Amino acid sequence: MLTLQRVPTIVSINQTSSGDAISSLPGATLPVYRYAKADTRQIIPEDVFGSNVNSPPCSPPEEKPTRLDEIIQHEWQEREKKNLFRYNVAECESKLLQGPSGYIAQLNEGRHSKKRPTEFRVDEVLQPYDPKKFNFTKVDSEEILFAFEEKSNDVDSESYLENGPTGESPNIVVINVSPIEYGHILLVPKVKSQIPQRIDPENLVVALHMAVEVNNPCFRLGYNSFGAFASINHLHFQAYYLDAQFPIERAETTRIFESEKKGGYRISEVVKYPVRTLVYEAGDSLKELADVVGEACIRLQNSNIPFNILISDCGTRVFLIPQCYAEKQARGEVEQELLDTQVNPAVWEISGHIVLKRRKDYNIATEEFAEKFLAEVSLSESRFSEVKKMCKNVAERVEVASGLKETAYRGGLDLEIVL
Repeated sequence: MLTLQRVPTIVSINQTSSGDAISSLPGATLPVYRYAKADTRQIIPEDVFGSNVNSPPCSPPEEKPTRLDEIIQHEWQEREKKNLFRYNVAECESKLLQGPSGYIAQLNEGRHSKKRPTEFRVDEVLQPYDPKKFNFTKVDSEEILFAFEEKSNDVDSESYLENGPTGESPNIVVINVSPIEYGHILLVPKVKSQIPQRIDPENLVVALHMAVEVNNPCFRLGYNSFGAFASINHLHFQAYYLDAQFPIERAETTRIFESEKKGGYRISEVVKYPVRTLVYEAGDSLKELADVVGEACIRLQNSNIPFNILISDCGTRVFLIPQCYAEKQARGEVEQELLDTQVNPAVWEISGHIVLKRRKDYNIATEEFAEKFLAEVSLSESRFSEVKKMCKNVAERVEVASGLKETAYRGGLDLEIVL
């Protein structure tokens, strides 16, 4: 396992305004990691996690780190040495809040003062792409770690090339210059296509493959829609390492749908957790998982329901979390005490990793506060019931369609089923 090197990195970065860093990618050389279309892997036992949230990332028990796991950590540390981050995340304090749920609090004053402000509406999940605003074609070239591309065939011997050709619009991995935790990166599918911040099955499966290839239970990927605290309208997933279970991962669940196919996926409702959530458990096929979750996301987007996604357990579980905090905030329905914290409940906060911006909030943080705050994020029981009904309906349609023809998605239109 690579060691975490601690060096001061309180500096600014240089991001281009013209997109020159990305414009020359096709045909150019770039480090490239090539993944195969692998099946899902077994869920890692819960006891792999330690209780020290300040410790370096863990690896699966009795296994060496995968090649991709090593690459991400090594390349992230190299950028740390080059002072490419806005602040030194290693200096941020973290603690487990006392109580059975295991909420994690972090004090991250640098993220509040130096993070890029959002330039988008919070009441519209789908927003038109504007190339004039910041997007990931404008990142500094040194912030790019590698391209994450599918192998052309399963017999390719080399998974990683330090200098390899990129596709016309590669999936790229870049550092998050305002990190929350060690190894905080961004996965940007088809970067030159400049897709707005929206989910579909084709792009979701790329994130699932990354989770499988890393195969480290401490590595999770997250997604925020607009209205659920996305701040950049260019499709991207976030990911980082944390050597502790998120409370949402530990929460009880109850089954609401199970595929009739052998080795099929399952859908459960998370219970006894402040935010009403659905969790999809993978079967034998990542594509099926991406299809059923991706189509549910399309329906949420078209219904203007903000949501977050957490990809956990090495790609075998996907938490789908509809939320309404920004909506309640706009209507003046959130208590001033909570507003004063200036905490935006995005995927990490909702999952139980509460990133606090003020010392006084961190000092007095309790499990009671975390649950009170997260309760404001959740849809009402009646609204969540409608979402749950929709997701079950989507699953039933995908189940039928997958047995008759290749599933077709048309921007959220009903599935076309052809005998």
